[in-house]
Amino acid sequence: MSSVRVLVGTHKGAFILSSDGKRKNWTVSEPLFAGWEIYHMKGSPVDPNRIYASQTSGWFGQIIQRSSDGGKTWETPGGEKMPAPGEFPSGASNKFVYDTSAESGKPLTTHQWYDGTQHPWEFKRVWHVEPSLNDPDTVFAGVEDAALFRSTDGAHSWHELSGLRGHGTGPKWSPGAGGMGLHSILLDGKDPQRMYIAISAAGAFRTDDGGKTWKPINKGLKSNYIPDPEAEVGHCVHHIALHPSRPNTVFMQKHWDVMRTDNAGDQWREVSGNLPTDFGFVIDVHAHEPETIYVVPIKSDSQHFPIDGTLQVYRSRSGGNEWEALTKGLPRRDCYVNVLRDAMAVDSLDSCGVYFGTTGGQVYCSPDAGDTWQPIAENLPAVFSVEVQTLR
Repeated sequence: MSSVRVLVGTHKGAFILSSDGKRKNWTVSEPLFAGWEIYHMKGSPVDPNRIYASQTSGWFGQIIQRSSDGGKTWETPGGEKMPAPGEFPSGASNKFVYDTSAESGKPLTTHQWYDGTQHPWEFKRVWHVEPSLNDPDTVFAGVEDAALFRSTDGAHSWHELSGLRGHGTGPKWSPGAGGMGLHSILLDGKDPQRMYIAISAAGAFRTDDGGKTWKPINKGLKSNYIPDPEAEVGHCVHHIALHPSRPNTVFMQKHWDVMRTDNAGDQWREVSGNLPTDFGFVIDVHAHEPETIYVVPIKSDSQHFPIDGTLQVYRSRSGGNEWEALTKGLPRRDCYVNVLRDAMAVDSLDSCGVYFGTTGGQVYCSPDAGDTWQPIAENLPAVFSVEVQTLR
């Protein structure tokens, strides 16, 4: 019988939630990497036992963790020992070194700081890990300050795909309120050379040659909070998502506005429609219905909680514009949590399950594509990310 494994990254560790295909009864693991921020963890689609996790600390730095048995045991890929209290991480698997100019040896570029001056790139943490669609040892990492890295040896070593930062617009990138992070990585299952990424606050970008060259794909975006609302770069994209069967169609939750493109990002159009607010962080697509998408509207860009204290997921079955509120089983009052950009996922069972986590430590599951919801964990630390593995 099929089963489901939900990978949850939180402010104080990681948790694995497990259930059979009915998704009624759940077990919650003990905390993994307790006390550490787990920005993201995700399993390989080729080998579901291979899971990568980004473990980070403002004091001790960045560690990449890897499991080869579905999360039962973990190792740092280079074989380094875990740091003892007071020690810092060591080893190549924790080293993310930005490329320099081949001609001068100097930094490849600078980026714009909050005050408009130019600022050097400084590595802070890994926001997102994205395993390859066809090789469990190949994995991509989106980092802060924004850059894309790739490992082809199971996360033992990392190398920057520096064509992204070096294509010319880097000096115009700037951090959003939460930093300048590369948070979304979408791989095209039909074209292995194509990839989409998104950066807060720079925008969305695409490569068609495996990461050698990149171009901004922000035409049609409008952001009234930047000097040129229709600039080539500078847009605060919160998340992007696609359905594997239609890789030219990408959906976006921007700082304001829900958007879609049907030509691989060459042109975007707004599909916010009748949403009560078009601000939010997450967006995802139904596993079997490419035109069914989900968002969680959040009040304003400063308060960051549900409107009227009512937690609601909104679903569109028409690819946007026409939205319905999904509330059965969710808190109807006094709920003031947020749902962060990587904290929604779907499973691929026949009845598509939808999952999301909150900054209040709740994880919700809908086994019927959003019609009804149930909490499957209620007292976790603030949830940063949610990913789902469908095990058959």
